[in-house]
Amino acid sequence: MGNRRIGVAVSDELGLIAQPVLTLERKRGGSGTSRDDLRSLARLARRFAVAGIVVGNPLHLTGEPSPQAAKTQLFAADLGELTGLPILLWDERLTTREAHRILYEAGHARQEHRRVVDQVAATLILQSFLDSRAAASRKQPETES
Repeated sequence: MGNRRIGVAVSDELGLIAQPVLTLERKRGGSGTSRDDLRSLARLARRFAVAGIVVGNPLHLTGEPSPQAAKTQLFAADLGELTGLPILLWDERLTTREAHRILYEAGHARQEHRRVVDQVAATLILQSFLDSRAAASRKQPETES
């Protein structure tokens, strides 16, 4: 979750593949969390019938929370309260850099990145979560019935 834009991605019904949806331009509110932004995300959650929301957690490279992390945690808590959905904070370190690299390698001019880089980063964050969940489920031993 950035101060200016929020990238939004969703997964397929099986929870295997993340796909970009849109970039939400943040509303300028007096507080750290804009009710308009929260309502927009809640509408998207209903539209895509999501079961939970993964929010990028902005950590320093050392793994320590960044100053933005506290704002993000407050926003995530407010979003969970509004939607009634489980919210999971997920490490977003270097995803914007990776998104710029992907866009550059795909032939997009650097000036064009602003429109979609947050969607690509959101897709990378969600895909990382989905891959981690799939790996964890493969590691669990099967129980006999």
